[in-house]
Amino acid sequence: MDILLVDGYNIIGAWPELNSLKKKELSAARDRLVEIMAEYQAYTGYRVIIVFDAYFVSGTQKKYQNYKVEVIFTKESETADERIEKLAIALSNRKTQIHVATSDFTEQWAIFGQGALRKSARDLLTETNLIEKKIEKSVKIIQERKPSSKIPLTEEVAEIFEKWRRGEQ
Repeated sequence: MDILLVDGYNIIGAWPELNSLKKKELSAARDRLVEIMAEYQAYTGYRVIIVFDAYFVSGTQKKYQNYKVEVIFTKESETADERIEKLAIALSNRKTQIHVATSDFTEQWAIFGQGALRKSARDLLTETNLIEKKIEKSVKIIQERKPSSKIPLTEEVAEIFEKWRRGEQ
């Protein structure tokens, strides 16, 4: 099994779309990162864990799942780097390959020591963009192959049938 540990704020700061969102509303940037990583997880089959530093969010340590992506906010005195290192050690075994997404140079050296592989923020952005294009292409092919009705229907009747199919009245 492959596991991707993501340094959340490092990635947000490095990706243009998320960085501009962060300037308006930090929570929107976090939510968008989770959405992107959910697509990544669904496409690649990796288990994705995003770690955010607690100093941007008041309160205690939190852990939750959103779109089946695990999201962790560290304890107030703990950095995302420290938590990622602990997770890399705890999750590492013969059957598991740990990947860490960060552009933090110090963190990269620390994770190499744990046997994890790194993905820079730029590498991950390139990979997620490629995945998004492949998904769009697959959806387009499916839509083009969508069978047409053998009986000619007006738009109005087709709309009524579609509502019935969905259980709407």
